[in-house]
Amino acid sequence: MTTTTAAAPRPEATEKPRGQLKETGGTLNVFSHAFLVLWVVLAAGPLIWVALTAFRPSADILSDPMGWPASFHWENFGNAWNKASIGRYTVNSLIVLAGSLTGTMLLGSMAAYVIARFTFPGNRLVFMLFAGGMMFPVILALVPLFAVMENFGLLDTRPGLMIAYIAYSLPFTTFFLTSFFRTLPTGVQEAAMVDGASHTRTFFQIMLPMAKPGLVSIGIFNFLGQWNQYLLPLLLNNEEEENYVLPQGLASLAVSQGYRGDWGALFAGLTIAMLPVLVVYAVFQRQVQAGLTAGALK
Repeated sequence: MTTTTAAAPRPEATEKPRGQLKETGGTLNVFSHAFLVLWVVLAAGPLIWVALTAFRPSADILSDPMGWPASFHWENFGNAWNKASIGRYTVNSLIVLAGSLTGTMLLGSMAAYVIARFTFPGNRLVFMLFAGGMMFPVILALVPLFAVMENFGLLDTRPGLMIAYIAYSLPFTTFFLTSFFRTLPTGVQEAAMVDGASHTRTFFQIMLPMAKPGLVSIGIFNFLGQWNQYLLPLLLNNEEEENYVLPQGLASLAVSQGYRGDWGALFAGLTIAMLPVLVVYAVFQRQVQAGLTAGALK
């Protein structure tokens, strides 16, 4: 009695030739690199154009909007900073941002730590309420927010604007940091509690430094969102022009310079507004990437 066995398929019949694989991979690389180049042009092109236009006189901008500066007119920045009050608006934004960003990070990290590391009745409900806050459009809360701020006497005040910024940014901050705190090892926290450390000391001296990548990442996102916020200041800080924050000042500058014809000062003001964002991202770029990927790696 003889048995027959099926012949195994030859590798050449089941695998693609190496030349074909290299050709397919090369084609994909070409398309991916072309897409990345296009993305860079679309993202960085407008920023470069605004920065270059800030050095041109208004007459050249009107005659050739896409042209290059024949000479650098630094006086555009002086006009924007002094005559258009961009300097005062920038200081107002920095003051408001210092209070609102500190409050957002402190309250958000504390709430996220409790939700992530402690079990109590309603834990899941509290977390879902914070998550639901991200789905609530801020434009729907403008009318009741205005009424509440008016009743408490917080309209056209910096503390009122800080509180509004904190309330606007707190849901996403808590949601993001809750997921991050859950990835931290529990052994360090338990060891600190065994050694007699209080909950407050454990949080500020042990757990918070361990969460630095996540804190830096969400801090950058909050900085960008609060620095560029326009709708809330327009509603809550619209009485005195000297108290305007930078987005309000740029909008006012766009209207006034449009009538005066000083387009160079307008683009100089836009460049000044972009600089802090670019500097912050350039300095903390690696920390942002580490914070976004830390949860997945752990």
